[in-house]
Amino acid sequence: MGGMALRLLPAALALLALGAHFLRAGRLAMVAAALAVVALLFARRPWAARVVEGALVLGTLEWIRTLALLAGERRAAGAPYLRMTLILAGVALATALSLLAFRSRAVKVHFRLP
Repeated sequence: MGGMALRLLPAALALLALGAHFLRAGRLAMVAAALAVVALLFARRPWAARVVEGALVLGTLEWIRTLALLAGERRAAGAPYLRMTLILAGVALATALSLLAFRSRAVKVHFRLP
């Protein structure tokens, strides 16, 4: 399981970061959902893998939405926005790249995917 934990660690970290994002926004139901999806990484069922993948796709879109919203607000206020844009773009990219683990044979075996 050590190797599997390392393969799924990026997905777990991406989901935890998403949970922290929702916590900061006061969206407690979304925090609970993100934590529930992290728990699904331990469920060795095909449906669990698909739920995790879906959550990571939606998480990527949430980071992009947040980036656009905050960058627009900062630009309109004349505040600096480049560093924030680069950070959020990096988080969105890392979240999207965490999906690559689900293409590996080992992860497919773990979740009993065809």
